[in-house]
Amino acid sequence: MSVQVKICGINHPDAAAAALAGGARFVGLVFFERSPRHVAPPLAAELARMIPTGVRTVGLFVDPDNEYLEHVVSQVPLDLIQLHGEESPARVAEIKAAFSMPVMKAIKVSSVEDLAAAEAYAQVADRLLFDAKPPAKVTALPGGNGIPFDWTILTGRTWAKPWMLSGGLTVANVAEAISISGAASIDVSSGVEDRPGHKDPDLIRDFLRAASH
Repeated sequence: MSVQVKICGINHPDAAAAALAGGARFVGLVFFERSPRHVAPPLAAELARMIPTGVRTVGLFVDPDNEYLEHVVSQVPLDLIQLHGEESPARVAEIKAAFSMPVMKAIKVSSVEDLAAAEAYAQVADRLLFDAKPPAKVTALPGGNGIPFDWTILTGRTWAKPWMLSGGLTVANVAEAISISGAASIDVSSGVEDRPGHKDPDLIRDFLRAASH
């Protein structure tokens, strides 16, 4: 498929199998205990072993310290670290150097002004991910809230590094999101769930089909 898709928050073999069968190019494992998609390293290692060469295994972390990163990467074979918290550009560079792994940094967006942060991160990260800014309430997670943002603010924009679109994508809107934003890579989590934290294999397959058209 021309658009590369990341299915994030995989925490069951059935979901991993559906993502791989449907042509996902990235599989995301969430290492953030407050998330309903959190997966412990032993299970994550089992899931990672299902993922063939050519599909990238992504570990999502939120403001992790080096000790926790080491705890995970020593057990789980990851291809890419995704930082989804408030990590500064300096911290992104530090993690990349410490673990000798490529890093993708999430930029939380609600208006065009929020895109300004991307320039500094593009200097140090290997990839950028534009996600909807969480709603202003204490129960909101850093990501996976099922909220889209105005995709037109990305139209025609380019950065020095590859970027991925996330935030509120579903079977119903993914084709429009790709068309408007110009995204070559997209990320979905809650949009392929039938309840928080539970990926529906049929929704995964339907989403991957919709993203390819």
